[in-house]
Amino acid sequence: MISKDMERLGSNRSAIREIFEYSKMRAGQIGADNVFDFSIGNPSVKTPDSVTETMINLLKNEDPVKLHGYTSAQGDFSVRQAMAKALESDTGFPADADLIYMTCGAAASLTITLGAILNEGDEVVVPAPYFPEYKVFVESSGGVFVPVKCKEKTFALDFESLNKAITAKTKAVIINSPNNPTGAVITEEEMIKLSAMLKSSQEKFGTEIYLISDEPYRKLIYSGSVPEAACYYDRTVICYSFSKSLSLPGDRIGYICVSHKMDNAKNVYYAVCGAGRALGFVCAPSLLQFTVANCAGDTADLSVYRKNRELLYNSLIEMGYEAVYPDGAFYLFLKALEDDANAFCEKAKKYELLLVPSIGFGVEGYVRIAYCTSTEMIERSLSAFKKLIDSYKR
Repeated sequence: MISKDMERLGSNRSAIREIFEYSKMRAGQIGADNVFDFSIGNPSVKTPDSVTETMINLLKNEDPVKLHGYTSAQGDFSVRQAMAKALESDTGFPADADLIYMTCGAAASLTITLGAILNEGDEVVVPAPYFPEYKVFVESSGGVFVPVKCKEKTFALDFESLNKAITAKTKAVIINSPNNPTGAVITEEEMIKLSAMLKSSQEKFGTEIYLISDEPYRKLIYSGSVPEAACYYDRTVICYSFSKSLSLPGDRIGYICVSHKMDNAKNVYYAVCGAGRALGFVCAPSLLQFTVANCAGDTADLSVYRKNRELLYNSLIEMGYEAVYPDGAFYLFLKALEDDANAFCEKAKKYELLLVPSIGFGVEGYVRIAYCTSTEMIERSLSAFKKLIDSYKR
């Protein structure tokens, strides 16, 4: 008999993927220009020229055996050195190349990390709203998923609730800053407070609690900077992806960085290597490894996302909608016009507006709008948003 859990996962896609597939169907029926697809975080900004030029140069001039052959299971050492250098340049955290593991994007980074640290029944605390696949990743690794709601309206961390949720069974806390789906950024003050709380909990229960920092949106910040968790809490594992910063979502390249500051760093890294082996995530694509080694400090044109944020947020607020103003990433978390966000999304479909209901993100009454689309599509969609809110006023 096959695994019923895997059959269930395969036959029931996430709401994001369901709506994305629906958008492709509608585009085929009525034309892509008539569908306003805000479902998926698929960057519309083109990949930086440096990435394209690096790939062309590598393909023309580098040894094909090196480009298309196997690297070390954990990634080429020169690439890992480049990742450590870039991470320190970006965040101030002095990473160790010997504790970096190259992966096929953030999803692989997270599943490997969870596989490395979790034993059956270990609890993983996750602030909500959260990326829906976290629950899948945790439970598939034998862990128990423990969601904790953030503060209402601002979606800042609720430390009182977090503290209550941490028990002797807690093995990890996952944070995501800037956050998908709200765009909220954890401040330095919050990071200091979170670090102190986790240290206190470790001492209280005599356990090891890991902070998993999921950072695919770290460079998508519109003012200030994103505090690096590893600079504040020693038992941190960084999970990074270049999918958003370099507009490379389909190329699946990222890394895990185990903080050298934790007392058992080498053992955790060995567990990461073991989990990568067990899951079949060894030797991330060689061409992409050598590409990002040359382009890790670059980003796509973030000014487009900034323009989209201002246009969409200001226009919708003016119409009468309520939304969380995003400090980073490329999502707008919009208050639904009725308690049932699923019903609201169904009504939005009448105007070809494809939005993602918040229930999959662990909260009720909101929808996520991915504004990493073309500015022109956002402009065309505004009349549909107006018709939608007018329909509720009637």
